Amino acid sequence: MTPRLLIIEDEAELAAGLKDSFEFEGYQVIVAADGEQGLEAAVHERPDLILLDVMLPKLSGLEVCKTLRRRGLTMPIIMLTARGDETDKVTGLELGADDYVTKPFSLRELTARVKAQLRRSQNPADIEVYRFGSIVLDFRHNQAQRAGQELELTPREFEILRHLIRHRGEIVTREQLLEAVWGITNYPLTRTVDNHIVKLRQKIEDSPAHPKYLVTVHRLGYKFVG
Repeated sequence: MTPRLLIIEDEAELAAGLKDSFEFEGYQVIVAADGEQGLEAAVHERPDLILLDVMLPKLSGLEVCKTLRRRGLTMPIIMLTARGDETDKVTGLELGADDYVTKPFSLRELTARVKAQLRRSQNPADIEVYRFGSIVLDFRHNQAQRAGQELELTPREFEILRHLIRHRGEIVTREQLLEAVWGITNYPLTRTVDNHIVKLRQKIEDSPAHPKYLVTVHRLGYKFVG
C-alpha cells in the first residue's frame, strides 16, 4: 500500500520541493499551506505520516500537534524546526511529536527519518493486553482502566509503557526510550523522558513519590516491575 504523507508547510517553494521529491519516491502527498488547513486535512485525510512546520500562519505547528493528539490521532508527526529553536523541539516532543528535523535539512536525512517512523508505526504490537495491580492496558485500542474506571493515557504514554513492559525487569536507559519511542538518537535533552515518566507515575502508581512499577535506576534509567 502506498504511504500517504501530509506536508504542512507555508514556504511554498520548500513544500513544492518536498512534494516532488516524495512523489518521486513513490509516496502520495497532500500539501497544506497553514495550520488550519493542515489540521483539517489531517483529520479528514488520515495520512500515514505528517511533516509539520512549527512556524505556521493561522495555527502554529505546536497547536496542530497538540490538537491531533488530543483527538486521539496517532500517526507519526515529524516537526520541521528552525535552527537553534530547542524550546520548540522539546515542546513538540512533549505534545506528542515523534521526531524533529532542523532547517536547513538534507532530503536524504528527512527521507530516512520518514521511512523509520513509518516502519515503526506499521509494526504490529507484540503485546495486546497487559494487567498489573489495578491497571489494565489494551494496546490494541489504546485504552486503559484503573480499578475498573477509564484511565486517560496519551499515545506517547502507551508507547513508553509498551516498551518498558516488553523489557520488564530490565534496565532501560533514557537514550533507549528516546530511540524506541521518539525515534531520536544522540539527543542531549533527556528531561523529555523524565517528564513523561513523572506524568505516568501520577496516573498509574498508588504513591507516585514511591513508585513500585516505574522504578528509577540511579544514573542508568528506568525499569518496569510488575
